[in-house]
Amino acid sequence: MDLKMFLDIPPWEWSPEAGKMFRKALKDRRADPADRLIAAELAGDSVVIDDAMANALLAVVQNAAEPEELRAKAAISFGPALEMAWTELDEDTGSFDDAEMVPITEGMFHNIVESLHKLYTDASTPKQVRRRILEASVRGPQPWHEDAVREAYASGDQEWVLTAVFAMRFVGGFEDETLASLRSADPEIHFQAVVAAGNKELDAAWPHIIALIENAGTEKDLQIAAIEAIGQIRPEEAREILVELADSEDEDIAAAADEALSFMETPDDEDELID
Repeated sequence: MDLKMFLDIPPWEWSPEAGKMFRKALKDRRADPADRLIAAELAGDSVVIDDAMANALLAVVQNAAEPEELRAKAAISFGPALEMAWTELDEDTGSFDDAEMVPITEGMFHNIVESLHKLYTDASTPKQVRRRILEASVRGPQPWHEDAVREAYASGDQEWVLTAVFAMRFVGGFEDETLASLRSADPEIHFQAVVAAGNKELDAAWPHIIALIENAGTEKDLQIAAIEAIGQIRPEEAREILVELADSEDEDIAAAADEALSFMETPDDEDELID
């Protein structure tokens, strides 16, 4: 079984057997380690994840005998499903508003959330696995996340700080920490701070993020993140900038600006386009 081919195929074009192949690789400890890593990476896609796949991923994350890298890959794969579930979750009842919009059941969602929290607080869980657990689980925010993010950020460990700043886009508060991270010399932390500033609509981040867009020396990935952020921070002021960028000769920049504009469209905007 060679799963590498799935890396080059869009998920919507995967064969109906893809999910079964991923589960088989995850469960078979004698399978090719490379295939198991690919299975863990792809198993979280909405095309294939369901309760059976979630159970297979959870079994890997919980098994201390499994390779650390595989456990970490399996943990981060929960992110998309948790975010979809959180979007539909009624916090008062713990039930989904529209269960058909979520690929896992309510029971499985709560099982994943509780299991990941337990593993995160277990001191024997390897650092890499704990980082990925935090990065995945914040996409379905829980009360314990605020303290976990604060502790990670204050640790002084650059890897934990990176995880914390990534998590800040999903966890409330941390405005000051996000702004401070925009000044980080670490490019990965800086990138995550730009994304978090956009998600939090931090007006104080506007001058810094605009400067990134205007600086021809800004790396493309960072510039795209900045383009996405300005539409969230000051939509009206950003519109003219984004319209200009949408005509960029760089296809990636133009596409990012177009996408940012599409998220800013109101029903009135859509009516004008139709007219």
